Amino acid sequence: MSNFQRQQLFSTSKHLHDHISDNDLVAAVLRGETQAFAGIVRRYERPIAATITGMLGRTEEVEEIGQQVFIRFYEALPNFRGDASVKTYLTRIAINLSLNELKRRKRRFSLFRSVDDALELPSEADDHAESSADRELIEQALKRIPAGMREVVVLRLVNGYSTEETATMLNIPEGTVLSRLSLARKQLQTLLKPFFGEEYAK
Repeated sequence: MSNFQRQQLFSTSKHLHDHISDNDLVAAVLRGETQAFAGIVRRYERPIAATITGMLGRTEEVEEIGQQVFIRFYEALPNFRGDASVKTYLTRIAINLSLNELKRRKRRFSLFRSVDDALELPSEADDHAESSADRELIEQALKRIPAGMREVVVLRLVNGYSTEETATMLNIPEGTVLSRLSLARKQLQTLLKPFFGEEYAK
C-alpha cells in the first residue's frame, strides 16, 4: 500500500462521519467511498492504541502496529460478514499483531522499553498510582506476566470489556478468561507486594 493510499484511509474532516453507524461506514467503503474508512479510524484509533500499548508498553512500535490494524481490516472488508462488531474485529487484530511483536522481541532477546503515564491503570491499582513511579512499577509488572494472561488483563481491567466480550475477542471460553484473570491477579499481587505492601495483595 502506497503512502498516498494510507493518507486517504487515515485522513478525514473531524466530525464528518460521527453520526454514521459502523455498518453504514463499512457499506460506504465497499461502494468505493474510501474516505468513509477514515471515519472508522477516527472512531476506534484511541481504544486500539490503548490495547496495543497495554500489550507492548509505550514504544515506537505502537503507532505502526495501530496503522497495520486498520490496514488489515480494510483489506479484509470484502470478506467482513458482520458476525462480530467492527470494534471486536479490530481488537482481535490488535491483540494478534501485538502477540506477533512480542514473539519477535523474544527471538531478539529484547528488553521491554520503559512506559510513561499515558496508559490507563487497572482500577484495582488506582489508590496506589498517585505517582508516575507507581505507574511504571505496575506497567513493568504487567509486562512480566505471560502474554495470554496479559491480554486478558488489558481487555478486562484496562479497557473495561466484559468477560463475554473478552472471550469473543480472544476466541476462548469465558471460563478461560476468568481463570487467566484470576491467575494474572495473583501473579501481579506477588510482583507488586514488595512495593505496595500487604494492602495491595488483598
